[in-house]
Amino acid sequence: MVRRSLSLGVQLALIGAAGMIAATPALAAGARGSDAGNRSASAGPAATSTVGHDISYPQCGKTFPSKPAFGIVGVNGGLANDLNPCLGPTSAYPSYKQSELYWAVSAATGSTTQPKASLYLNTADPGNIYNGKPIADWPKSGSTPYGTCVTVTVTTGSGTYVVGQNSPACAWQYGHNRAARDVSWLASAATAITAQSPPVPVSGAASSYPWWLDVETANSWQAGPSGQALNVADLQGMVAALKSAGATIIGGYSTSAQWNQITGGTTSTAAGSLYGIPNWIPGARSLSGATANCSLPSFTSGRVTVTQWTAKSTDNDHAC
Repeated sequence: MVRRSLSLGVQLALIGAAGMIAATPALAAGARGSDAGNRSASAGPAATSTVGHDISYPQCGKTFPSKPAFGIVGVNGGLANDLNPCLGPTSAYPSYKQSELYWAVSAATGSTTQPKASLYLNTADPGNIYNGKPIADWPKSGSTPYGTCVTVTVTTGSGTYVVGQNSPACAWQYGHNRAARDVSWLASAATAITAQSPPVPVSGAASSYPWWLDVETANSWQAGPSGQALNVADLQGMVAALKSAGATIIGGYSTSAQWNQITGGTTSTAAGSLYGIPNWIPGARSLSGATANCSLPSFTSGRVTVTQWTAKSTDNDHAC
């Protein structure tokens, strides 16, 4: 598994596809305009920006982008099973003003078709064994659309273990468990923010936000046609957990090359809940490039609704 520290957009650029997460964390006091005495009497108000930003754990403790059109916040800390330490107030970042969730809800202007605040999740499908040792949170039970997740005995160079089967059922359950925990982390973050009586209320309900699945080859995935089928089951489990929690908008952040390498392609109804979901596409280096990317083919046969461009290690987002 890969733990990343660069912005999401820079990460994807480095692996040949281009980017995802951006900018910086600790709430900015707001963009400082030019001194009133230097403005002409006829000057009108500054235009509201239509640029959104996405940020996550690399921006914890930094200054967040001021007045984004919309904000997209990473729930995780780079891996599918860990928490962004400044999603909400924590011992390391105790004030609600240091919370990235609060930043998105309170600072975004809502000047585009995108909601003010959205969330994205790191994803992965490591299987039951990784580098010869069991994956600690790989499930050993669960009733799923693929049947029941059951245990098997596996022997590796490190020993003999009883683990959950490396099957579509267990992969689905793994994804479901990860997303269900993400939903609980959202609720906890919102509760911690609310406890400090901030001026802007923050919802902890999954239904209050669009959710994006960050699907990149930098994380751990199973390989080959059979592995792709397991990866699809894993992502379907995540979608199921989010829908069960009340989420109504669930999309995919990826490039066509990476999505297809991981899933084998989901542009037909055979992909089930992954078919037709909205796309958030990275890869541009300018606003004009991001605007043009709105016309790229969807990797799910859905709509491209957000595109991203990276400049000076900051991830910027465009609503299509």
